[in-house]
Amino acid sequence: PCGTGQTCNDPNKAKTSQHDFTCTCDADTAIVQLDGPARCEKNECDSDPCGTGQTCNDPNTGLKDLNDYDADTTIVRTDGPAKCERDECDAKPCGTGQTCNDPNIGLNNMNDYTCTCSNGVVATHLHLYQRCCCYWYLGHL
Repeated sequence: PCGTGQTCNDPNKAKTSQHDFTCTCDADTAIVQLDGPARCEKNECDSDPCGTGQTCNDPNTGLKDLNDYDADTTIVRTDGPAKCERDECDAKPCGTGQTCNDPNIGLNNMNDYTCTCSNGVVATHLHLYQRCCCYWYLGHL
């Protein structure tokens, strides 16, 4: 009556004694089920290991398949919460001689970075004319 990888124990084998057997997982003897197969698996996502706004995925729920879950976002990290942020300055969107600043690195705060020229002129990603002026200022200092 138990599943594969389980040990059955029937403490009272009398015909009148029914539904008192237990199934114990061989891989983890702490997992025991009375009157039916034990659930010999562990979905690591049940403990909610990923961060807010992330969907957990545990592709292998076997008791020996631990730390293989990942957070399903555009940024994936195995065995821990994903870092759900993106510093747009990492892509180096500003020109030579400019300093990039991304004040909000959350994934929902895109296109809010600014480029500051060495002469103090600030160009945002939305104002390409300002960015061109920034380049012009840099060339004429």
